[in-house]
Amino acid sequence: MSNVPKVVVFDCDGVLVDSVSSWKTLHDHFGTDNSHNLTRFINGELTDVEFMRSDIQMWKEIQDPIYRDELFRSYSGVKIMPGAKELVAELKEAGVFVAIVSAGVDLFVSSIAAMLKVDDWIANGFVFNDDDTLSDEGVCRLHATKKDTIIQKILDMQGFDAEDCVSVGDSEMDLSMQVEGSRFIGFNPSRESSLSAFENAGVPIVFEKNLLNLKPYLGLE
Repeated sequence: MSNVPKVVVFDCDGVLVDSVSSWKTLHDHFGTDNSHNLTRFINGELTDVEFMRSDIQMWKEIQDPIYRDELFRSYSGVKIMPGAKELVAELKEAGVFVAIVSAGVDLFVSSIAAMLKVDDWIANGFVFNDDDTLSDEGVCRLHATKKDTIIQKILDMQGFDAEDCVSVGDSEMDLSMQVEGSRFIGFNPSRESSLSAFENAGVPIVFEKNLLNLKPYLGLE
C-alpha cells in the first residue's frame, strides 16, 4: 500500500461513468455504427479529427440539422460508475488534486466534472453554428493516444512531480496517461485488446465495476 498521491487523473468514459464511450452513446441515439472506423482509429489509420468528422457525418446522414440540446439530452440515461462520487469526495478530502482527461465529448464530460466537483478537466467535442446546430467538425483538444502531454501540462501548472501522480483508464489508449515516473491503474478493461495491453504493460488492473476498489492502490485503505 502506497502513500496517497497528490494528483489523480481519471479518464471519463468507462471509468467515472458506466458507458464505454460518450461518442458511442450518440451513435446509439442516432442508430448508427462507427465500429469500423473505431478499429481504424485505434490502429492509427485515422487521426482524432478525421474520426470525429466521420462520426458527425454519420449522424447528419440520419438527421440534419442536429441541435446542441438534443445531443445533451441523449446522455440522460448514462449512469455514474459505482463508487465514483465517494472516491472523488474522499480524494478531495485528503487534499488530492483530481482531474479528468478524456477524449470523450465535452458536453457530457463537463457535466460529470461539475457533478463530481473535480479540480480540472479537458475533453474533445463539437463546433456549433450560430443557431446552436452541429457543424461538420469536431474540436480536438487532446489526442487519445497522447494524454501524457496534457497531464504533464497539468503537473507543471500545479507544481507537481510525475511521482505525485496516478492515472486511471480503461483502454489501451489510456496507457498514454502514464507520464514517465507516474503510476497507472487499469480499470474494468473495455476490450480484450485493452486487457492484453494492460497485462503487457504490467500495470495493476481492477476488474470490478466499482471505483472504491481503487482505494488500496491510492493509499486510502
